[in-house]
Amino acid sequence: MSATAAELLDSAPCGVFSVDVATARILYANAAAARITARSRDALVGTSVTDLFTIEFEPVLTALIDVASNSRADSPIGASAKLTVAPDRSDAIAVSILANALRTPTGPMTVTMTLHNETERNVRERDLIDARDNAEAAQDSAEAALDRSQDALGASEEARKQAEAERTQVQILASTLQRTLLPPILSAPTGMNVAAHYHPASIDEVGGDFYDVFPLDNRTWGFFLGDVSGKGAGAAAVTSLTRYTLRAAAVFDRDPISVLANLNTVLHHDFHGDDPRFCTVVFGTITPGPDGAVVDLASGGHPPALRIGHDAVVDFVDTTGGQLVGALAEPHFASASVTLRPGDVMAFYTDGLTEAIVGPGRTRFDDDGGLESFATEKGPTTAPKIVDDLTSLLASFGDGLQDDVALLAFEVPRVDADA
Repeated sequence: MSATAAELLDSAPCGVFSVDVATARILYANAAAARITARSRDALVGTSVTDLFTIEFEPVLTALIDVASNSRADSPIGASAKLTVAPDRSDAIAVSILANALRTPTGPMTVTMTLHNETERNVRERDLIDARDNAEAAQDSAEAALDRSQDALGASEEARKQAEAERTQVQILASTLQRTLLPPILSAPTGMNVAAHYHPASIDEVGGDFYDVFPLDNRTWGFFLGDVSGKGAGAAAVTSLTRYTLRAAAVFDRDPISVLANLNTVLHHDFHGDDPRFCTVVFGTITPGPDGAVVDLASGGHPPALRIGHDAVVDFVDTTGGQLVGALAEPHFASASVTLRPGDVMAFYTDGLTEAIVGPGRTRFDDDGGLESFATEKGPTTAPKIVDDLTSLLASFGDGLQDDVALLAFEVPRVDADA
C-alpha cells in the first residue's frame, strides 16, 4: 500500500477494517472506524471483528467474511448489523457493512470491510436533501425576485415614459406661453433696423424676460425691455400685465418716467402683499430724423443700455440710480436722452447676460467689464450682427448661463449702406 493510499484510507469518512480471514481478527483500522466504534485504533487492532457487534449478528459477520473471501467477483458484499459502542454491549448503533477480499501473494488473505454509521449517513442524506431543497428554494426565490425585478423594471420604464411625456407637455406649454409674452415680429422704426432675441435658461419654465417695439404715431415709436422677478405661471401673469400696462401708459403720456411711474402704481397695488412682484425695466421712445434718431429713455433698476458708435467707440448710457419697478410706493427712476448717428447701434439686455458664470474662477461675465470689452472687439456693427454675436456668446456660457436673457438692438443705418 503506497503512502498516498494509506493517507486516503486514514482520512476516509467511513470506517475501514482490514480483517484476517483465518482468524477474523482486525489487522488495520482507520480513524473513522475508531470514531464509529468508540474505540481507539490500537484497541481495535487484534480484536475479533465479531466482538464489535451484538451477539445476534455474529453469524452474519462470520458468513460475510466467508462469502467475501470466496467470491470471485470484484464487487463488495453487503450486510446490515448493529455495532456495540460500550464494553458490555448494552448500547448499539445500526451500521451497514461492505466487504470484499484482498488477495496478496505473500501475506494472509484479508477482507476489507467498510462501515457506515446509518444515523450519520441519514443525517448526511438529510443534509444533502435539505441542501438540495434549500438550493431549489433559493432558485425559486431568485426566479421570483427576478420576476419582481422585471415587473418593477417594466413599471419603472412605464413611469419614465409617462414622466417624459409629461415633461414634454410641460415644455410645450411653457414654450407656447412664452411666445404669447413676446412679439412674434418686430416692426422697425422708420428708416432704422431692429433685432431681438430671447434665450431661455430652462425649457421647462416660463421666464420673466420681455420686450416690445410699437408705433406711438407716424413719427415716434415706443419700446421696452425688462425682467420680472421669479419664473413660472406667476411671473408670466406679471409679465403680461406689465407689457399691456406699458403700452397703455405710453398712449396717454409717452414721457418715459411717467410711463414707469404708471407701471409702478399698478404693480405695487396688485403685488405688494404675501406674493410681492417687481421688475427691472427700461422704457423709451425713438424718433427718427434725417440725420439719425433721438432716443429718450428711463430705467427702473435695469442694466444700462450699450451704445456702439459708428467709430467703434463703446459706452454705456448713464441711467444710474433707477430703482425697481413695483417694489416701492414712490421709487426713483433715472432718464437719459441719446442721439444715434448713422452707423450707431444701441443694444439692451437683461442681467442674465452680465451675471452668467464664466471661467475657472467662476466669476460673473461682466465683473471686470466683460460686456464692454466684447462689444469693443466687434467694432462698428449692425443691430442684427450684435444680436447674433451676443447670442453666440450666450451659447458659449453653457451651464454658466443660469437666467433667461432678452436682447434688443436698434441701428441707424449708414448712409452708404443704401447705396
